[in-house]
Amino acid sequence: MAVLKTTSASTTSPRPVAPKATPRKTLPSASTRRQDDDDSAWSGIRRVYPVPASLFEPDRPPRSLDGCTFVRVAVERGIERAGLLRDWNALTYLVEPEAGSTPVERGELVVVPLGKGDTPTRGFVVETGGPELAGEIDPQTIKPIAGRTGARIPPALVDLGSWLSEYYICPLGMAMATMVPAAVKAGTGSRRVRLLQRPEPVPELPDLTPKVREAWDRIVALPPDVFPLAPRDLADAVGAKTVREINRLTALGGLEQIERDIVRARGETPHLPTPDVLPEPLNLTEHQRLAVEGLGGALGSFSTHLLYGVTGSGKTEVYIRLIERVLEAGKTAIVLVPEISLTPQTGARFVARFAAAGVAVLHSGLTASERHREWKRAASGGARVVVGARSAVFAPVRDVGLVIVDEEHDTSYKQDQLPRYNARDVAVVRAQIEGCPAVLGSATPSLEAWSNAAGPKARWSLWTLPHRATGSAMPRVEIVDMAELSRPEPGKKPPSPERVPQLSPRLRSALRQTLDRGEQAIILLNRRGYSHYLCCRDRKCGWILECDQCDSRLVIHTGRDLPRGAVVRCHHCLSEQIVPGRCPGCDGPLLRLGAGTQRVEEELERVFAADRVGPGAALVEGETLARIDGDTMRSGRDFFHALSEFASGRYRVLLGTQMLAKGHDFPNVSLVGVLCADAALAMPDFRAAERTFQLVSQVAGRAGRGAAAGTVIVQAYDPGAPAVQLASKHDFETFANAELQERREACLPPARRMARVVCRDRDFEKAREASERIASHLREAAEGSRSEVLGPSPCAIARIGGYHRFEILLLAPTARLVQDALQSLRRRGLLRSDAKTAVDVDPVSLM
Repeated sequence: MAVLKTTSASTTSPRPVAPKATPRKTLPSASTRRQDDDDSAWSGIRRVYPVPASLFEPDRPPRSLDGCTFVRVAVERGIERAGLLRDWNALTYLVEPEAGSTPVERGELVVVPLGKGDTPTRGFVVETGGPELAGEIDPQTIKPIAGRTGARIPPALVDLGSWLSEYYICPLGMAMATMVPAAVKAGTGSRRVRLLQRPEPVPELPDLTPKVREAWDRIVALPPDVFPLAPRDLADAVGAKTVREINRLTALGGLEQIERDIVRARGETPHLPTPDVLPEPLNLTEHQRLAVEGLGGALGSFSTHLLYGVTGSGKTEVYIRLIERVLEAGKTAIVLVPEISLTPQTGARFVARFAAAGVAVLHSGLTASERHREWKRAASGGARVVVGARSAVFAPVRDVGLVIVDEEHDTSYKQDQLPRYNARDVAVVRAQIEGCPAVLGSATPSLEAWSNAAGPKARWSLWTLPHRATGSAMPRVEIVDMAELSRPEPGKKPPSPERVPQLSPRLRSALRQTLDRGEQAIILLNRRGYSHYLCCRDRKCGWILECDQCDSRLVIHTGRDLPRGAVVRCHHCLSEQIVPGRCPGCDGPLLRLGAGTQRVEEELERVFAADRVGPGAALVEGETLARIDGDTMRSGRDFFHALSEFASGRYRVLLGTQMLAKGHDFPNVSLVGVLCADAALAMPDFRAAERTFQLVSQVAGRAGRGAAAGTVIVQAYDPGAPAVQLASKHDFETFANAELQERREACLPPARRMARVVCRDRDFEKAREASERIASHLREAAEGSRSEVLGPSPCAIARIGGYHRFEILLLAPTARLVQDALQSLRRRGLLRSDAKTAVDVDPVSLM
């Protein structure tokens, strides 16, 4: 409860001021600071209630509570109080009646005074009621709210936020804050404009001049649904050259003035191709028709479904047909796609097909005002279909009839900061709250989804699309053994590791043939930079360049704008250094090992130079070759521009990281090359094989989608690895079943549920002691159950950004047992997510 205490005036005598001393600046009072200095909290907010420094002076009579509403507010602060099960930081406030104002609703974003200084703080109303919400606190001592922002979320999202807070061990206010973008809270792009409305019934206006009469007759002929309009827009609609006639009609009472808050942003649907270049609706295959009919029959109630289809099988068309049925029933739909990598093409298809219903696009490539505008369109009902990345699961649409998660296996659905939620799982819970189906689609489902849909204890429905929608065959996959190619010929000296080519002879030949035919290619290497290992050439010296803040090696990045043409950079803490010229240990020469996208780009330009292959097959960076990775794609616009140039045929080859692996459909791509396909298998993570299979399968699916047959060349140093072999055969089911059996034998997810607690501190001993303390409490809480606590032990990367890191793993047969142990510590104040402790439920990475 938020209780305001009475303060008394100070009786301390004023301190004498020394002569000639500089006068000390007087700080404003608490109430002055609250109203004048806290601009961030008040941005875009209408202050409807004053917040006095003290509500009750000693001689002030009790205030009347008639007509007042009491509300519980989850403030956007990391506040948790031990001993409570739910509403961990919901505080009680008073809403005083105001003439003409609408009642405060559940889900509304308000501003409240917090703490002794009454700091204006945003929060969400999670409950409304009468004095009973005050509990044992005197209702007369409850503070009033300070302001209303006008933003609100549907009640279903309040329920979802409560679940999010409990399941992911996150303060309720922080969970609720995640649901509304910062641009909405700040009111970015908001403008109050004057609009004109035609009264109904239409009034009679005699004695008008000819020009004004002509304008009025045309206004009367306009349909009612075009109003309200801005004066200039109305003048254009009736063919008036100026707004003079419009202003005259307004003065005569023929038009009524109203004020509206709008959000101004550039473009109607940002960064998406225009509808005239999009394909027509496809004819459904038999498997697509069965999936649409089966899933369509489930509309109207909650259920979970997995749509498993090979790459190019037409899953998006199935989604579209289902959404058509949802819209016909008067409902709305949410479609999640993995970050911006799927938004350009997938979003454009939805925008074209559902323009009449309105489509809001939410992803990280939007500007702040664009994000605000799209969010407001969804909240107001102007957009009944929402397509977006992870955060779109919190779209403020009402009457949701379908929730879709495309590429459900993608790890970008997992947020790596508080609250550490997985949007795939949150989507299923939202569908349950809304009472509608959740459809999860993928060509390479996560093992969690596969075990739920196809395992011995399947709880979901499984729908399969085993063939490509166009009837084309899956691409032919060849595996190249790079270890064999690296061995020197008998009697010859092995080449220097720095000179070992990254493109095998087979891939070079196939790429040359592809370019000669006028077709396009995609080359994937899931490692950016130039070289990831810088060491001394003398093995006896053994010096290796490592980050002084992290337990990891530095990566060489090249560039014309960098000192000496290159720097070494840490991919964890982002610190940089100038590349040393000599070994600091023995002053000997240095050796650059390993390769990233920059080095492969350099090799492609050298091998396919115009003087070697001719101008028709030449590759030039920025002209016919584009590199797509975290270094070149600074924003969503950069990424969309590169994809657009590739689709137009200007770029012949795309080289990049996993950003290229999923969701892109380019009919002219006939060749895909995968370099170091097995590199992820060396990662100390039990999901390494699953990630490798998914990456190889997804990028292979980009080839052969048009008239030309597709070829995929996979380069690996361990070509016999099951993940590589089965991915080359497009055999997901064999891989999944074998991997699930290994997980069951090792008692790892999805056979068991997992939570990970990471303790970090700049002081090694403090980090270790904190982890040991939490591990001990977890063992006590799990005693007598079938749960298991592993650790504490140093993380795979034991130090990042100067912080030492220790992890504890909690494994249990069910999610309920995991929650019981975590909530037991949370209730006693022994476990909380903060700057030094990260609680990750259902982690997707153990690095």
